[in-house]
Amino acid sequence: WEFLGQRCLCVTGFPLILICLFHSKIITIDEAKRRQSFGSCDGDLSMDALPMLSDTSDLLQDTHIEKLACRLPARVQGYHWRLAYSTVKHGTSLKTLYRSLVDVDSPVLLVIKDMDNQIFGAFSTHPFRVSEHCYGTGETFLYSFCPEIKVYRWTGENSYFVKGNTDSLQMGGGGGQLGLWLDAELYRGTTTKCATFNNQPLSTQQDFNIHSLEVWTFE
Repeated sequence: WEFLGQRCLCVTGFPLILICLFHSKIITIDEAKRRQSFGSCDGDLSMDALPMLSDTSDLLQDTHIEKLACRLPARVQGYHWRLAYSTVKHGTSLKTLYRSLVDVDSPVLLVIKDMDNQIFGAFSTHPFRVSEHCYGTGETFLYSFCPEIKVYRWTGENSYFVKGNTDSLQMGGGGGQLGLWLDAELYRGTTTKCATFNNQPLSTQQDFNIHSLEVWTFE
């Protein structure tokens, strides 16, 4: 079977271990999850090491970009960030957001600023789209700055990563709780603790109003 994109064998017993066939190594599940992120976030990135952005972000400062960049999966390392959608530039519409990602074939980074000036969002392994079922992989995560960054990664509890509806976008779930939910006008949202990511609410308020929103792709 596959775990985080690697072909693995599951070996019973405690602690549970994985034999990754591709690398011919035996690692624990915790180690497999840790390897999703590249490099080390212990030190600061230099200005030259920051990713190149196609446009100036209305939401992200260099410190935000630095903290996010070193927590992204290795496969997007070195790619330029392209602004695919912005409520400031394209208006507030989930349908417009979906249309802007129709031709995108890369992960996406969602950035939200609420009316309390809180910055938070999500990394999705697949571009947002209307879907009958949930999609995404275990690299998907939620994050918030409060003011230091907090990243909430996949717990393995379920696979409710992303679900796109015509009238809403949601990420994470389980037990009737949603990690992040946005309405069709990209004006209102909800965030609660969910089993997918075991996250704390991303905003200071469970029900929040959106000030502005951006979606970045990697090219």
